[in-house]
Amino acid sequence: MNALSSVQPAPPVSDASAVATAVAAVVAAGRSAALRGWVPATSGNFSVRIDAETVALTRSGVDKGRLTPDDVLIQPVDAPPVARASAETPLHLGLYRARPEIGAIFHTHSPAASVIGAGLLAEGAVRISGWELQKALASVRTHEATVEVPIFANDQDTAALAERIAERQAQPVAGVVAAPGYLLAGHGLYAWGATAAEAERHLEALEVLFAQILALKQFAA
Repeated sequence: MNALSSVQPAPPVSDASAVATAVAAVVAAGRSAALRGWVPATSGNFSVRIDAETVALTRSGVDKGRLTPDDVLIQPVDAPPVARASAETPLHLGLYRARPEIGAIFHTHSPAASVIGAGLLAEGAVRISGWELQKALASVRTHEATVEVPIFANDQDTAALAERIAERQAQPVAGVVAAPGYLLAGHGLYAWGATAAEAERHLEALEVLFAQILALKQFAA
């Protein structure tokens, strides 16, 4: 029995292709992140929207470099986490409910993202400016723009954490571009996009930008 049939009845024939496409995108994203060293051990989680009511997301405790379709669960957006779902599932669902335009959310535990989140937690955000790569982020047209990536203290109560994240995102900051992502201090990065391809581009751009910022700090020391 595979993960899809173990969670809920098989989807209608009209939806089967959407489910298969979302599951394949989750598997591909997880494996890609593993190759980059961004999801050590069994860390990280990945989800892709199937439709307005459901998403496909990785189950808990699986090596993302060895993902198969059986490791992907079908999760209703407006329901509690299904069996075997990650404890961080509320962070995905909160974003999907608040922002219908989001089509995929990818979460990594890279060294650069974890270190920057911990080091700048007191500032509440990391601001990125002057890097050409930041133009890979949606809505950023120039390296002169200032992109803000919020930082939140890690919390094992992910439902409460999701509420704090939603509150902050509802309060835009003047003069900066809100990044398609946020950091959890000492934990990692959440990045998203309208599609799986855009989410992966945003994830890669932010991960590389964080690595560049750390390298520059070391160079200047």
